[in-house]
Amino acid sequence: MSTEANRKLVEKASQAWVQGDGGAIIRLLDDEARWTVIGSTPISRTYTGRRDFIDNALKPLGKLLDGAITPSVRAILADGDHVVLLWEGTGTMRSGRPYHNQYSWVMRFENGRIVEGTAYLDTELVSALFD
Repeated sequence: MSTEANRKLVEKASQAWVQGDGGAIIRLLDDEARWTVIGSTPISRTYTGRRDFIDNALKPLGKLLDGAITPSVRAILADGDHVVLLWEGTGTMRSGRPYHNQYSWVMRFENGRIVEGTAYLDTELVSALFD
């Protein structure tokens, strides 16, 4: 697919996510996608497959928040089969503390599906969720 087609996939999914469809971006993940969360947090590692990422990163993280993270998209950059999504997420930790993180997701597409991704974020804040 073209640079523009890949960018539009992320743009459309991001718009849906901002409007409340929390799974919009995740549905772009290929069943066998490899997704890496950087750092040394309890969820930092490379996940093999969409199900692994959902079950072992997103669900544990979600249990530590009081509701969903509210996304705000800052930019979508694309070059060929790579798309970078820059976004901020806000919410509240179960402890009552505010959660505000900045993310850069670097994704590689094949045939309209994310086959590889890396999430760059404030790992200290994520680790604080698990304290």
